[in-house]
Amino acid sequence: MVHKAVIPVAGLGTRLLPLTRALPKEMLPIGDKPVIEHTIRELVDSGIDEITIVTSPRKDLIQRHFAPDTDLELQLRAAGKDDLADAVAELSSLAHITYLYQNGPYGNGTPVLNAARVIGDEPFMVLWADDVFVAEVPRAKQLKAAYEATGAPVLALMPMAVEDASRYGVPIVKEDLGDGRLLISGLVEKPSPEEAPSRYAAIGGYVVTPGVVEELQEQTRRWHRNPQGEIYLTDALNRHAAGHPVYGQVIDGTWWDTGSPLNYLKAQFAAALAHPEYGPELRRLAQESDGAAAP
Repeated sequence: MVHKAVIPVAGLGTRLLPLTRALPKEMLPIGDKPVIEHTIRELVDSGIDEITIVTSPRKDLIQRHFAPDTDLELQLRAAGKDDLADAVAELSSLAHITYLYQNGPYGNGTPVLNAARVIGDEPFMVLWADDVFVAEVPRAKQLKAAYEATGAPVLALMPMAVEDASRYGVPIVKEDLGDGRLLISGLVEKPSPEEAPSRYAAIGGYVVTPGVVEELQEQTRRWHRNPQGEIYLTDALNRHAAGHPVYGQVIDGTWWDTGSPLNYLKAQFAAALAHPEYGPELRRLAQESDGAAAP
């Protein structure tokens, strides 16, 4: 069973500058919650409550968001705002969260390897906190089910337009097993549309097994021999897939990538329109604005 997860957050968030100059991109609001809270609630709703956040000193706001704040709770209760006090208290008890500072060479494999040394010899989930999924069954739960059915590494996939292939890792599909589950032989990183091996995109959710961690460790050994190298999870998955089964799970739901300015605005807009209290008024405002702009 998968009951642990890793969330890497040490990146600089340069695509969202200057917005992320002081504010971590993972703390940008989507609706009434920061992005990383959506990710953690998704994991908890999927039965995963042991979470390691691999961070950097500049991201201390994340720790503050989930830390207990007794003074604030008492102040809110004294003001008769028990609902807000309860919300503050819940944040610190959502999950068992530990924090590690990222240490090692550049590449998205480094935080995974940092966390693996603490987690030990068992599978775990990896999610990045700049994706928001809206799904009847949480993305993390869909990934868990795929791992429990296969006992092998699993990648989250979404259908893509072939012209977008150069933005993503694109899986090489060996066999379609039905129910959105694909046996894959590896990933091609950001191919041209003409060279894309399939019409699926890997979108930053994984179940990682000890075998994949071993491949990351081998990359680290090569890096020490040649310090100009970088450590990537995709490379480890490709090497593992050369001799072992690796699967992709097409996620049933809507995916919002918040990692670029336009996509962040789209995600914020979609969340606002879907809000049960604010959505109707915002839809009315959008319709009025559209009418005013019409010739």
